[in-house]
Amino acid sequence: MKNLIIYAHPNSGSLNHFFKNTIIEFLEKSGQEIVVRDLNEINFNPVLSLQDMQGQRMGQVAEDVQTEQDFISRADRIIFIYPIWWTGMPAIMKGYIDRVFSYGFAYRYDQGIQKGLLTGKQTIIVNSHGKSNAEYEAMGMDKALELTSDTGIFKYCGLEIKKHFYFDKADRASQESISEWENELKTAFRMIDEVSVFG
Repeated sequence: MKNLIIYAHPNSGSLNHFFKNTIIEFLEKSGQEIVVRDLNEINFNPVLSLQDMQGQRMGQVAEDVQTEQDFISRADRIIFIYPIWWTGMPAIMKGYIDRVFSYGFAYRYDQGIQKGLLTGKQTIIVNSHGKSNAEYEAMGMDKALELTSDTGIFKYCGLEIKKHFYFDKADRASQESISEWENELKTAFRMIDEVSVFG
């Protein structure tokens, strides 16, 4: 399995960084290929420019975008790791989607009908957020996030979502919770990989 991890968090002491390292460690032990794209580390430019927009319609993308698209094309599974900030993705991750998931690469329209072009690829999304899952459910934010990210981005582009983690109360997580999340990640990846191999 060729894994591409797309990661967005500037703090190396963050929970998201811990999640990234946990997943990398698991994948390495199981002998899988891993490429990590730390968007802050590579200083990815998230701003969709007029030049980007004009180029996309002609099937032309900037060199930095082409690099990321090549990584995606080679991957069997894409793992997104980022916090929920202001009920959405960090700006650098949203900008990555804006620029890299371009028309003609991630989706297109055939006679007015939308078609995702990243079919055959799995995706796993790992998120943390400050509020509790109960609070998100009470205000309908869980449904909103599923609609705007899972349906509106990942499924729209043809990706098969194997799991979407929402780790809540992340700003005040206990060591016990962190250990539980670590086990949850490893167990889920193990089960997904077993199904992929034997299913």
